[in-house]
Amino acid sequence: MPIATKSDKIDISSEKKIEDLANLFLKKLKIGDVIFLHGEMGVGKTTFVKYLINSLQKMNSLTLTEVTSPTFNLLNEYQINDVKINHYDLFRIQSFREVKDLGIFEDYPKVITFIEWPQLIKNKPKNLIELEFNYENNYQKRSVKIKGINFNLFNEK
Repeated sequence: MPIATKSDKIDISSEKKIEDLANLFLKKLKIGDVIFLHGEMGVGKTTFVKYLINSLQKMNSLTLTEVTSPTFNLLNEYQINDVKINHYDLFRIQSFREVKDLGIFEDYPKVITFIEWPQLIKNKPKNLIELEFNYENNYQKRSVKIKGINFNLFNEK
């Protein structure tokens, strides 16, 4: 069954649908990718990252770790064998200077970067994928739009 609806929106109204999307997304993810996660609080950004990281851990026979929002830390790091996952949350960041001081785009080998609340980032990296999480129907449903990956890839069986 395809994960997409007739539009370019993907329904993520349940945790199972978010998990399914994370597993499909994982198949297209490459080292060096930067993923911007846009959307209101509670719409599923961190849940998506949690399922993706836990799936990577399972695939590599690693112990599953708790994946939480890095709102107060600004950064949570996860090591999956020789690949590092950086998960940033810039909600509390107030200026471009603060973003720059974090060194988000320093040249690290074998890193995949997820960034929640990326609005202050001026120069978008070339290897960018953007996910726009949205509430719909008076918060009864949630959806996501993906930019930067061929959307048709998510309609494969």
